[in-house]
Amino acid sequence: MFATATKTFVEEVDKDGVLIPVSSLNDSIKMLSLVIKRRRYWFWQKPKYLATDFSLNDILTGDKPIQPVVTETDFIKYNGRFSDNMQGNIEANLYPEAANLNVEGKDSSKLQSSFGNLKKEELDLQKLLQDSKDRVLDMSHSLIQQTKEKRREVFGVVKERIATTQPSSVIEEVQQTGTRVGLQSLCGPKSLKVSFKENAHLSKDSNVTMELPPHTTIAYGLTELEVKPTGHYELCLMSGTDGGFEVDGSTKKKLVGHKNTANSNWLKQELDKLGSHFQLLSGLKASTRSFLFQYLSSAMKEREAVSLLESVLSQMRHGERPSLGSVEVDSQRQTIQALLDVLELSDEENSVETEDSSCTVLALHLIISALDEMTDDCCAVLQSCCTPPVLKSLELLVQCATKAGEMSMSSGDLAPLTGETYQVTELLFASCGVSLRGDGDLLRTEVSRQHTDPTLILCIAVKGLASISHCV
Repeated sequence: MFATATKTFVEEVDKDGVLIPVSSLNDSIKMLSLVIKRRRYWFWQKPKYLATDFSLNDILTGDKPIQPVVTETDFIKYNGRFSDNMQGNIEANLYPEAANLNVEGKDSSKLQSSFGNLKKEELDLQKLLQDSKDRVLDMSHSLIQQTKEKRREVFGVVKERIATTQPSSVIEEVQQTGTRVGLQSLCGPKSLKVSFKENAHLSKDSNVTMELPPHTTIAYGLTELEVKPTGHYELCLMSGTDGGFEVDGSTKKKLVGHKNTANSNWLKQELDKLGSHFQLLSGLKASTRSFLFQYLSSAMKEREAVSLLESVLSQMRHGERPSLGSVEVDSQRQTIQALLDVLELSDEENSVETEDSSCTVLALHLIISALDEMTDDCCAVLQSCCTPPVLKSLELLVQCATKAGEMSMSSGDLAPLTGETYQVTELLFASCGVSLRGDGDLLRTEVSRQHTDPTLILCIAVKGLASISHCV
């Protein structure tokens, strides 16, 4: 609830900027607070930020703390009201006489954020730069040791924050109904058969008001640290400069991170690397693909459901048992559990044949991660294109884009892209850096060099959805 409100605030006032929404009221965000930036599994995913209980002074050697110089200014007065409605129905019949799942849900929600007058605090970076000269981090500190071990994590120091100046509130109204019916019959050793039936109906209304005290931080900005093996550090002041721990080596310094360049060849190379995941999805049983397609088509209507599923699959990919206790909306918890049931049954069959049980989770995580990274508008447009014929045509356009090639508009493969559908497709691709240019009967594709990650994300989402839609 609070995290949704702060995320919406940042999207409204600083889209594609430097502000990071506070995800929990328990996060203590002050000037010089240390926040861990965790890079995700797929390089094009936005990082996660984990607040710590420490400040920069806590991990410095010596007894003289850095005294930050902070300027405070009025920011804006903010009050927002948002509403959302979702209705979905998912059915699956995985194996004859083996498993039937049916999940229905209908949710409506309203969110009102009354933050009032907000202030902005900014750190004097020039002063911090001077104070940091010749200062050394205590490399034996537990926080440094634990962060350094995880190669995808780096330190960030809070350099600015947006905070409330008066008592404020977040109000959420939720109405939800849901039904889940499940019947399973599993065969074990010695032909042992176990079956159970589940039939539940839920109807719930809630109205929650959260009162926030003055000086509550709702968003903040970071400057990352480049840490040397000696403990000396540098502030990453330039936009796009990544921090990290310098890796020991006799030839050259190497910072943990990922860089990429934009061109058609790069796009093709990246998609080729991911080809095995698309092949695995397209090779699943038709009933499993049908369920996954229905599930994703429904989840795309509500971005929070996509984010929740990404988090669950990320846990599974790391070998952790996913916990659904933190999922607040019951219908979302039911549909995610239904998906986990399907994956479990699918993995049991695949492990008997040829596939590692973790492969399906990784392939599905790839697709969900791409959908989670798309903008709300792009995801909504793509969802409107979620029919097998249109997705097949979009997949061919993706293949054409990786070669900067051309296709005949009269081709039967592009027949679904007519009238409004073509206009929507053109808009979708253009927003992700791919232009579609008609020249008589020919349709040419051109990839922009300035939209690398959005282009790749769109291509992954299209190819992934197309891989599981062929059976529908």
